[in-house]
Amino acid sequence: MNEETFINKLEKALEKLPTEERQEILEDFYEHFHVGKQDGKSEREITSALGSPNQIAKEILATYYLDRVEAKSNVGDVFRAIWAVIGLGFFNLVIVLGPFIGLLGCILGGWMAGVAFIASPLLVLLDFALYPDSFQVFDLFFSVALTGLGIFITIGMLFATRFILKAFTRYLSYNAKLVKGGLKHA
Repeated sequence: MNEETFINKLEKALEKLPTEERQEILEDFYEHFHVGKQDGKSEREITSALGSPNQIAKEILATYYLDRVEAKSNVGDVFRAIWAVIGLGFFNLVIVLGPFIGLLGCILGGWMAGVAFIASPLLVLLDFALYPDSFQVFDLFFSVALTGLGIFITIGMLFATRFILKAFTRYLSYNAKLVKGGLKHA
């Protein structure tokens, strides 16, 4: 593969990146080719040493999205980072997606429990509106107690969600470094 084909494939694979960052990356690769040619290497030798442009793009995208998640966490960036890390290798489908689905289920379950407990007085009032003869004061007091518990659960889930998101981001970074070439021991 020659320089032009390599750069075109890399540019196409990186089109999800912002233009400025994509141009910086492409300039780095132009520099690789320039230095390689000065050292007397052919374009084929340089491209074979660099590797597949698609694999390079996958690694760059994974790093980019992981950096974005670490800088400012939002749901879209987390999902993009997960898919980018999964794209690094088939093995990551199980290693990344499995824990993510499990953690997502725990987070959603906790949030749903907190919201349901907070909404329990509304359900008691709805029950009273539909069946006035079945109203008991105990139900109302118990639903108020559940509301307090729901508030505590919701506050706890706020902190738990933040912690789990940070921990999972570290796990994704570790996994991406491992897939890209192993961990370097200092």
